[in-house]
Amino acid sequence: MPVWWDGHSKDLATVSPKFQVVIPKRVREPFGLSPGQTLQVIALPGRIALVPTQSPVALRGFLQGKNTFQREGDRL
Repeated sequence: MPVWWDGHSKDLATVSPKFQVVIPKRVREPFGLSPGQTLQVIALPGRIALVPTQSPVALRGFLQGKNTFQREGDRL
């Protein structure tokens, strides 16, 4: 769990008439959210999850270990 989670605190957000929501500072800072960043919205049973998206460039190198991917001979 994120370091800010103490198991009891609940940060509240209000949906505006334009269906906008402000993510509380205590929640957005540990995730490094910035204005204009996109979030994937996932509808789950009884709740909504917001997942920060990352560009393909930001994901480069996140897997550890040797690259064992074998390309087809005509695709080198």
